Amino acid sequence: MERIDIQTYIENYPTLKKLMNLEEYLWLNPNFETFQKAMKLSPLTQDDVNDADERLKRFAPYISKVFPETKDTNGIIESPLVQIPSMKQSLEKNFQQTILGELFLKCDSHLPISGSIKARGGIYEILKHAESLAIKHHLLKIEDDYSKIDSDIFREFFSNYSIAVGSTGNLGMSIGIISAKLGFRVTVHMSADAKQWKKDLLRSKNVNVIEYEADYSKAVEEGRIQAEADPNCYFVDDENSNDLFLGYAVAASRFKKQFEELDITIDENNPLFVYLPCGVGGGPGGVAFGLKLLFKDNVHFFFAEPTHSPCMLIGLMTGLHDQVSVQDFGIDNKTDADGLAVGRPSGFVGKIIEPFLSGSYTISDEKLYTMLKELVDTEDLYLEPSALAGMIGPIKLFKEGKDYLLKNNLSKKMEKSTHVIWATGGSMVPEKMMKEYYQKGSLFK
Repeated sequence: MERIDIQTYIENYPTLKKLMNLEEYLWLNPNFETFQKAMKLSPLTQDDVNDADERLKRFAPYISKVFPETKDTNGIIESPLVQIPSMKQSLEKNFQQTILGELFLKCDSHLPISGSIKARGGIYEILKHAESLAIKHHLLKIEDDYSKIDSDIFREFFSNYSIAVGSTGNLGMSIGIISAKLGFRVTVHMSADAKQWKKDLLRSKNVNVIEYEADYSKAVEEGRIQAEADPNCYFVDDENSNDLFLGYAVAASRFKKQFEELDITIDENNPLFVYLPCGVGGGPGGVAFGLKLLFKDNVHFFFAEPTHSPCMLIGLMTGLHDQVSVQDFGIDNKTDADGLAVGRPSGFVGKIIEPFLSGSYTISDEKLYTMLKELVDTEDLYLEPSALAGMIGPIKLFKEGKDYLLKNNLSKKMEKSTHVIWATGGSMVPEKMMKEYYQKGSLFK
């Protein structure tokens, strides 16, 4: 990789100094395009998302059978969308800023099987790989009832193959749980910031967990090396995976259905704003892409990253994407938001999402904890710290994003706007740890 002259970038992008000083900052994307222009640049299409959606429907009978918690949704892995009016009042009071429009929480924190947004992309990619292997070896046909996969014949077949992934925690959880259930041998390479309870849970499900003292990039690198050494090993590449991305994108059509059930209209006069916590970029990128396909220019989304790990923001701001890490700019990548503790963004996701993205902002760990406590106090909802990154999004937009609203003729439409905070994880956090998070939120008051 060609050496980057970091000092030149700092001089050309003065706002980088704010990030280097760990200041909270809202960045508005100068490369934001209309939906039609952005789609011309995209290598992925609606057909790709539809293909992923159909595959998940084929697997639904199997999922329903082996994960009883999905029976009520007939094997479809989906989360609730809930209005949070009390939290909205709390945000307005604490930050002295009115939020025009309604505020909702998309509870991917409560997705079945692995309790995070990664239950979308991670599980989808493994199911696609399993389907491909089974069809190739004449064990499965697309028109079959996929519940037949829950059998010793299939488990024995899949045990000849292995799966490897590098993770800060939640992706490893989803990959490990579904891979082990199917019968694969699976190894999760965990970075230093991954929580111990996530490692323990995986080991309890016969997943091989390898721990590293280094960060996420090292875990991914080691997972890649393992897969390259074994022709029967499949590597889930969180930095460069079409399949992960498309698994997340499927969320949009179901999300639209939830809006329709709640009688919420999204159109030119009723804009939608979505705030997504961002680590390497696959989850928020995929969800955002799916939403753009459905709502086009009527949806606006912002990524949210910890002040200590703003990798996607730096990659997009400089145009360098995965050629730089936060460490290149003297930022330590140490945050309690473990799912977001990523030093180098996905260049694959950054380049796809760049023309669609409205902006990105950073948030301190302290605010993550105070909002975690507030959400429990106001709505009795428990999330892990990283999942609160989106919560301050509407405040950031109204306080610091007035230029975006003016430029896109949105200022007069905000009273009819809808704001959705995408909650990415939390329901599987042990009760003792959640109490510790809550107590920590009290300290920063």
